[in-house]
Amino acid sequence: ESVLSQIRSFEYSQKNAVLVPAAALGVGAVLLYWLRSGCKIKTIDMGDGWWGSGERPLKGKEDESIRPFKIETSDKEIEDLHRRLDNFRFTPHVEGAAFHYGFNSSYLRKVVAYWRNQFDWRKQVEVLNKYPHFHTTIEGIDIHFVHVKPSYVPHGQAVQPLLMVHGWPGSFYEFYKIIPLLTEPARHGLNEGDVVFEVICPSIPGYGFSEAPHQKGFDSVATARIFHKLMNRLGFKEYYLQGGDWGSRITTNMAQMLPQSVKGLHLNCVFIGKQGLGRLICIMLGAYVPWLVGLSREDARRFYPFMQKNVYDVLRESGYLHIQGTKPDTAGCGLNDSPVGLAAYILEKFSTWTDKSFLHKGDGGLESKYSLEELLTNVMIYWVTSSIVSSMRYYKENFSKDPSLNAYSGYGIYVPTGIAAFPQEILHTPHVWAKDVYKNIITYSYMPRGGHFAAFEEPKLLAQDIMQFVRKVEQL
Repeated sequence: ESVLSQIRSFEYSQKNAVLVPAAALGVGAVLLYWLRSGCKIKTIDMGDGWWGSGERPLKGKEDESIRPFKIETSDKEIEDLHRRLDNFRFTPHVEGAAFHYGFNSSYLRKVVAYWRNQFDWRKQVEVLNKYPHFHTTIEGIDIHFVHVKPSYVPHGQAVQPLLMVHGWPGSFYEFYKIIPLLTEPARHGLNEGDVVFEVICPSIPGYGFSEAPHQKGFDSVATARIFHKLMNRLGFKEYYLQGGDWGSRITTNMAQMLPQSVKGLHLNCVFIGKQGLGRLICIMLGAYVPWLVGLSREDARRFYPFMQKNVYDVLRESGYLHIQGTKPDTAGCGLNDSPVGLAAYILEKFSTWTDKSFLHKGDGGLESKYSLEELLTNVMIYWVTSSIVSSMRYYKENFSKDPSLNAYSGYGIYVPTGIAAFPQEILHTPHVWAKDVYKNIITYSYMPRGGHFAAFEEPKLLAQDIMQFVRKVEQL
């Protein structure tokens, strides 16, 4: 009996040796299927839209042609600008104001003088036209984009398509310094050419040279759908996405809408709207025992003191958001009529959003990071296209539908994701919080310097992080 018992025990253990791993594999397969199925099911409905003037035509197919486009100017346009600059009405600032009251008017005098007497718009138009521009009509409006291909591709090298989306008050021009680093990395000493991109930079509808929507309701989801259609029209089935500011939300929506088309999502700005008791406990404990709630030392350094960095600083910087999210056309009228007012409104953001400490400087620290030529070129894109009002409306369209920008937080993003966390970003999102929404974070980098306008301010740092991310995704 003892021998028989040992034999049965041996047989039982042998069966277990086979059954347990088999059961584990089975459960794992079911779990994987459930996750993938859930990801496929829980996606934003792509739908369709019409943003052209009047009713959508009942018959006739939309013109899907890709049309070359060139930015142009004229003597009349420049003379009108100069006349308005000459009539600038100066408002003295209070003593010691620096940038605490907004754009310092004494420094504004210097900017206006440079704009009027030294800035050469014709020359900058040539700079803007150095990359190929195009228009195509999608859902009734003309979409503008820059499309740059690498000049040389080694034999057998795969070129990765990369859609880069700007935010407000930026433009496609923000990417002009990073484009050559991504399309010709070896020439700029970034790598040996193992990762190379062709870059597509569209203008959000209502910004710059993209036509403004004529209908109400144009939000980030509508933009995501249009940009998917754009990439499809260009012949791409799979592509990488990159964005900051509104570009972060748009590309996130794109990943939530058609995850099968997104090879990877790279963000340099992450806003997580989810709140709750768990988040409150994390905030309270994180200041004392950050490791206990999943915060790193660097998270804690960037996150605390909490009230100062996440409440007071945000309130100070977000007055524009309330105006644009409620009555954009009222303030927009003045900005569209005055180039000086437009420059002050836009460039103030390039000061404090680049570095919070610039608030204390009389010149807003602007020329320590950018040239006046670069800054005014971005302003001119808004001025010559009269697009400031329509760009401001984008806040109204998004916030009126979703005041907390949290409506799609339940749609987990399962595509490979890379996050570059710049230290001077308006809000810091810890890795542990980002994982609540971005379920497949491949890289999370604490960048050594830089703020909100990463591609414009630190193009090389951002390019390196994008390449590191894509390299890892391609190895999966």
